[in-house]
Amino acid sequence: MFNRKPVDDSAAALDERLVGRVLRASTTGYAAGTRASNLVAPAFGAFVQTSHRNGGEIDIIGLIYSIRIDDDPLVRQLIMANNINAATVRDQRENRMIPVEVGVVNVGYRAGGQSFHTLPPRPPMSLDPVVLCDDDTVRDFTESTDFFRLVLNTSEVPTEELLAAALKHAAAARPYDEQRPYLITAGRRLAQLLSYDLTRLNHLLRLIRP
Repeated sequence: MFNRKPVDDSAAALDERLVGRVLRASTTGYAAGTRASNLVAPAFGAFVQTSHRNGGEIDIIGLIYSIRIDDDPLVRQLIMANNINAATVRDQRENRMIPVEVGVVNVGYRAGGQSFHTLPPRPPMSLDPVVLCDDDTVRDFTESTDFFRLVLNTSEVPTEELLAAALKHAAAARPYDEQRPYLITAGRRLAQLLSYDLTRLNHLLRLIRP
């Protein structure tokens, strides 16, 4: 009788949360690459992290702000075909390695069990794994609203929509009876930060309305 190898639950959970691996990076953010068949859980505004162990372990926390699916020569040929059957489309999506690029903007990092709501001291390295943050990490990181300003001041991303989506993810990571109070508290903080720009504030408040 064969001895069954024990399953490493932590490794299995990590695989389920895997978004991809770092392609290129800077202090402000990075791009992660994956394949289309793995694109199930990642969503706009989701919290992700990648660990950097060069000179001390740092978990860099970021928000997904874009998901880009590139084409390849076969896709171009299929688009030009008169008829594409369902089996061909399914094979293309599930079996072929269609490249996907996930854009992430950094909003902080964790080190020594503490959360810091500022840009990380150094970027991740190429091929570092990028995973979705678990609920405990999201709750801990979003207890403070200090990352709001960092998102609002980020250029070249849809800041209002990104922050609103992130706040909804942060609320969803909490027990049901805490979700509405969290969004109300976030709205009050946004009112302080954007008191000079009522148009922008009203748009954000509509987006996060419980």
